[in-house]
Amino acid sequence: MSSLKNCHRLVVKIGTSTLTHEEGHLNLRRIEALVKILSDFKNAGQQIVLVSSGAVSAGVARLGTHRPTCTKEKQAMAAVGQSELMKLYSRFFSDYGHTVAQMLLTKDVIDNPVRRAAAEDTFETLLRMGCVPIVNENDCISTTELNFGGNDTLSAYVALVAHADLLINLSDVDGLYDSDPRKNPNAKLISRVDHIDDSVLQMAGGAGTARGTGGMATKLEAAKLVCEAGIPMFILNGKDPHVLYELLDGAVVGTYFAVKQK
Repeated sequence: MSSLKNCHRLVVKIGTSTLTHEEGHLNLRRIEALVKILSDFKNAGQQIVLVSSGAVSAGVARLGTHRPTCTKEKQAMAAVGQSELMKLYSRFFSDYGHTVAQMLLTKDVIDNPVRRAAAEDTFETLLRMGCVPIVNENDCISTTELNFGGNDTLSAYVALVAHADLLINLSDVDGLYDSDPRKNPNAKLISRVDHIDDSVLQMAGGAGTARGTGGMATKLEAAKLVCEAGIPMFILNGKDPHVLYELLDGAVVGTYFAVKQK
């Protein structure tokens, strides 16, 4: 299993369901705990890129309104919420001596060689300057033709563009199970996946929670994308961000997706 200590550049993704309470408001205690641990990793010499969902939920909470029911409302909530999210991250990271930078992406940036190269240069420069790039999809202008289909997919592309050594997907489940643990109490956690084939994809089940857009299927697609490019990936339960310390200490946690052997 890949040693976190040997990974210099990490991309960490956290989803909306992990960032928020059941009623949809941001879970400040969890966000602060995550920031503290990532800051500690930075202090130890690692470079961190954080892919964070939560803009729409933050916008809903800030405006005190209902969940968006159409694309226009979702885009408006994201526009309000993204600034709220960055305000929190900036304050928390600043408390531990680190500077954040916002990067908002759409799929056309990845598909266009010139724009992709510019994104690569920006990541490289920010990380060299000691910043923590915080990435989200540019939801306030994103359309069907421009979106990634969720931040699981976005995090995989960020790992590729940022030339990461490891992608860590913090979810609301412990990892990949052989069946849906919400329906089957006897479901078994799979600690390592060496090859993502149809039998593995069939374990994914349905969509994620009401607050999020992802599910295990999108996480497996992300794992397949990065592993084929030589970047391993973990799925961990982000309910307690201290699981990252357990991983650093060599504990067997979550599900590890190994790099595809050539």
